Amino acid sequence: MNRKTLVLPALMGLLAPVLAACGAPGEGDARDAVAVGTTDRFVASKDDPAPFDPAVGYDAGVWNVLRQTVQSLVHVPRGGGEPVPDAAESCGFTDTQNESYRCRLRPGLTFADGAPVTPDDVKYSIDRVIRIHAPHGPVTLLSGIDTVETQGDRGIVFHLRAPDATFPYKLATPVAGIVPRDKYPAKSARTGFQVDGSGPYTMKPKVEHGRVVEVRFTRNPRYQGGATVRNDKAELRLFPDAAAMGRAFDDKKIDMMTRTMAPEQARRLLDHPGDDVELTELPGYAIRYLGFDTDDPAVRNKAVRQAMAQVVDRGEIASEVYGTTADPLYSLIPSGIAGHTSSFYNRYGEPSTAKAAEILRAAGVRTPVKLTLHYTTDHFGAATAAEFQTLRKQFNATGLFDVTVEGAPWSAFRPAQVRGDYAVYGFGWFPDFPDPDNFIAPFLDRNNFLDSPYTSKQAQETLIPRSRREPDRNAAAPTFKRLQDIVAEDVPVLPLWQGKQYAASRRGLTGVEWAVDSSAEIRLWELSRDDG
Repeated sequence: MNRKTLVLPALMGLLAPVLAACGAPGEGDARDAVAVGTTDRFVASKDDPAPFDPAVGYDAGVWNVLRQTVQSLVHVPRGGGEPVPDAAESCGFTDTQNESYRCRLRPGLTFADGAPVTPDDVKYSIDRVIRIHAPHGPVTLLSGIDTVETQGDRGIVFHLRAPDATFPYKLATPVAGIVPRDKYPAKSARTGFQVDGSGPYTMKPKVEHGRVVEVRFTRNPRYQGGATVRNDKAELRLFPDAAAMGRAFDDKKIDMMTRTMAPEQARRLLDHPGDDVELTELPGYAIRYLGFDTDDPAVRNKAVRQAMAQVVDRGEIASEVYGTTADPLYSLIPSGIAGHTSSFYNRYGEPSTAKAAEILRAAGVRTPVKLTLHYTTDHFGAATAAEFQTLRKQFNATGLFDVTVEGAPWSAFRPAQVRGDYAVYGFGWFPDFPDPDNFIAPFLDRNNFLDSPYTSKQAQETLIPRSRREPDRNAAAPTFKRLQDIVAEDVPVLPLWQGKQYAASRRGLTGVEWAVDSSAEIRLWELSRDDG
């Protein structure tokens, strides 16, 4: 995502955002809304004046606003699985090569303002994303589209450049959301924070000093789609940090919390949940890793990166920093996703200073290797600083490295990373969809989201295209194993841990188990209060 990217979550394992019951007595209708509390930040700036445009926004938090308001032709159903129709009444490949994908719109489909949704609107929405081609945006998800053809008053056909069995998943993401032509310019992004579409809700943002502090959602009475909306109002409340969110939960001002909870909050609630609190463990596929600018002299020699992979102790990071909210990760593809294999463990085994020293000696690398590890102080949660101090300690304890760490706010960190200012940096990934392709292609394919100079011709020209030709994703496992082995050999990124998701909620809030999926997608429409 920008990097749905997001880049990875902040804290550990709690990937999903928090749900809050609105307000104190006396707030009128607001207290009837199901509110979601989150530590996500939505700011319009000179560098990013259009954070909520589907052509631009590529962040887990932004997508969780768009999913409530902008409708795609298909969506991933409750509980996961292959995408099913949403704005469309039917969709499917029309050929055996997975190169032509046809959808038919639902009859009478309209935007929230009553204007009809037509095949031309679908084509316009897709074409503008490709035309705008926002830097570091989600356009790469649509890069496989050759042309979009409209057929009659309800038909749309996507002609792909190459076979791609994952295309329905890409079409289910907000980048493929259908937007009204009179509100979204054809050649430029829509600035500001307003979002319009045909999704389950309409929205109204509350903005203070150029920053969103609250988003209010109201059920769209014209919505036609695959979701059952179980509440009339919902709110997304933005907290400055996990501590503030936790205080609101403790004070019973919010009903549920999850995304970017601090590890200690999860541990406390696991041990002492309270009489009226339920803690739900949910599937989670967010990952955290170190990224490398492989052109930087400090890490250009892959032996340096391999030596780092040889000594890093993922178990210590997971247990001492994140506790029950993270598990060690030895591959870009997390456990639970088809094709996962622990390639880094298979290659490097347990941490070993002696083996790392031999790797560096054989490559003629002088030690200690001086490095600075960079991280963002406000995007992945408060535990990130402790994580990087643990990494510094591990590397320096070997005597092979002389490591310092340096944190920066996301507003400075991300541009610096894109410019190539950092040789080594901490990042994360929320998957766009739960398929192994989405844990490999964003890092190894052309125009990868890290803007990494690293290139594997075998991955780009042979293995990734081969994996996409396979409609049976389990059958693509041998190809993905080879891709994971390439990452372990060349170490363009160094996987560290895989996050778990927890949702803490007040008793009486129903639908929690369906409200956050494995990709950290929030579905406000699943939540309701049990007044019984």
